[in-house]
Amino acid sequence: MKRKADEDLADKPAKKRTSKGANGSTQFREGLLQQAEKYQKEYTTSEPYKHGVIQALLDPQLLRNVRAEVQTNLSFTPKETDIYKIHQSGDLANLDGLDDSSLKLLPSLLTLRNALYSPAFREFLSTVTRSGPLSGKKTDMAINVYTPGCHLLCHDDVIGSRRVSYILYLTDPDQPWKSDWGGALRLYPTVVQKDKDGKEVKVPGPDSTLSIHPAFNQLTFFAVQPGESYHDVEEVYAQSPGSQHDGDDARVRMAISGWYHIPQEAEAGYVEGLEESLAERSSLQQLQGSGDQFDMPSHDMRQYDDASHKTGNAPVLDQQSKDEAPLSEKDLDLLLKFIAPTYLTPDTLESVSNTFADECSICLERFLSQKFSDSLKTDIVKQEALLLPLATSDIENQTSWQMARPPYKHHFLYRQVDSQPSSGSEESPSQKLLTELLPSVAFRKWLQLATGLSLSSRNLTARRFRRGKDYTLATGYTKDESQLELIMAITPSEGWAADEEPAGDDADDRKNLDHATNATATDPLEGKIKGSELPGVGGYIAYMAGDEAGEHSDDGQSNDGVEVPLDLSTGARASRPATQKKSNKKTDPAVYQAVDDDEDDGVLFSMPPGWNTLGLVLRDKGVMRFVKYVSQQAKGDRWDILGEFGVDPSDEDGSVGDEIEQQQDDDETSETEIDTDYDKSTQVDSDDGSD
Repeated sequence: MKRKADEDLADKPAKKRTSKGANGSTQFREGLLQQAEKYQKEYTTSEPYKHGVIQALLDPQLLRNVRAEVQTNLSFTPKETDIYKIHQSGDLANLDGLDDSSLKLLPSLLTLRNALYSPAFREFLSTVTRSGPLSGKKTDMAINVYTPGCHLLCHDDVIGSRRVSYILYLTDPDQPWKSDWGGALRLYPTVVQKDKDGKEVKVPGPDSTLSIHPAFNQLTFFAVQPGESYHDVEEVYAQSPGSQHDGDDARVRMAISGWYHIPQEAEAGYVEGLEESLAERSSLQQLQGSGDQFDMPSHDMRQYDDASHKTGNAPVLDQQSKDEAPLSEKDLDLLLKFIAPTYLTPDTLESVSNTFADECSICLERFLSQKFSDSLKTDIVKQEALLLPLATSDIENQTSWQMARPPYKHHFLYRQVDSQPSSGSEESPSQKLLTELLPSVAFRKWLQLATGLSLSSRNLTARRFRRGKDYTLATGYTKDESQLELIMAITPSEGWAADEEPAGDDADDRKNLDHATNATATDPLEGKIKGSELPGVGGYIAYMAGDEAGEHSDDGQSNDGVEVPLDLSTGARASRPATQKKSNKKTDPAVYQAVDDDEDDGVLFSMPPGWNTLGLVLRDKGVMRFVKYVSQQAKGDRWDILGEFGVDPSDEDGSVGDEIEQQQDDDETSETEIDTDYDKSTQVDSDDGSD
């Protein structure tokens, strides 16, 4: 992760404060600094990439004093992005800028900082890692606290002038950390592949192969290596319901995390231009160079056979001549096997189309017919009850699932069956969605009627995000032409939102719920983390505005992440698929507007896991999309189907990336009331009992 002080320190170095034992060597375990050769041998032979672990690094009493000072005098800020969820202190490099009265409260912390960046220890670490000289001028460290639910997803730490990463654990010295609490530092192996130009590229595997569990006074470190030093921090797991052994209060993973940088100007070992050269080798640059060619699942768009056919805003059923209707009788026969009849009526489709034209996004609840929805839920619940193997290779060899990779982009199970019915066995309801409904010409026609767009191609992926394992990180859409995206939420479990009502297709209505949250940050006087019991378990999909300039920071998507608003993080906003606009008109609970005109937090559209809800989004260049990591505290896995549809550029009137922002200046909002009373759906007959 990156902090702003990274950029400031090189230009405005603060004068180092000294403390007792300022040379640092007296603070370390006796004889440690004379054992560089021993630790170098261990480091050189370590796997999956070179790293080191040193137990009992420092005088234990010094670290006990540091813990006491931190708990008494420091405050922590809850931070969440697509890549992490933590509580973090300010950058401890700023200790040098504190006044004397403030610094008197943190004497042990200052001593520790000076010891870690002392010439003696920097020389020791440089010898062990063979990294070259390390800066004592540019210090870079912070205290991160992981409580149950906190995590840090896969990245390689490559940012700017970083040379060595380290973690010094400050966990409870009187309560040893247990491995089943989670919180381990996990390292990922890489394999060498050749890109389309024949250049060798290191790509991380989908599974970590080494877990280093926290322990008081333990230092873990490794040289920052572009495209190789991939790691994450396992979620700190909450106590299981009914467990009598320990509470969540014991599961506080406190650690000092930081980096040693290359020598700065005027330091021994400084090389002019080296920092700029290292930046070019960052993981973002490597990602841009190799594109998506090593991604799984693939993003190959399948062209429709009749790509020249356009439906656009034509009416659904021409009562004077059904033979010329955009949706033929054959089309309706297919659609009625899956879709609730109300969404096939002319009035409903016209209303959906009008709303989508205004907002460029929409959510439709109870989209699938009752009969098909029931069979689909039974199928998914049955699948989720089956135990899956742990290793990716076993999952892919023993089941029909594939694993998304590389993990610095995404990690989830998926299927990509498209118009390829299996022979010799009856397809499950979830397979039928992929092979019959979604790739069909009939559904394409329906989408064109619902959105007013002409669609030329498709890419369909069924996804399963397992608890405690899966996510997608924020990536921007890079094409010039907008893309229609479909999210079919088919998650049968409940408990995803703070104010969630019981799920079910028989619900007559959903309440308008307050999105406000009373969550608070850390009390700076007590140094205690508040709000750690917030109900957010992740799993939501979010579309967020990208950088207006179209540029990315030097750490890109690998380390920094996209900030998540608090109400989205805690599940408060997830109480409904998108922010419903205020109106005096009665609106159908199944259809939601995209965003509130008063919202300006970068979230263009969001949708929680749920049952039988269809989301449609017109995505513009630069708009980022991610699915937040699913916490092990969730009551089930997230299930969905993602559809990506190519749009004829001549039909684009706007998208989530620009149309929504334009409407923030418009006092008139378009509200659409859609009649979802199935008994009134007389224009389309259904024979499946879904009425």
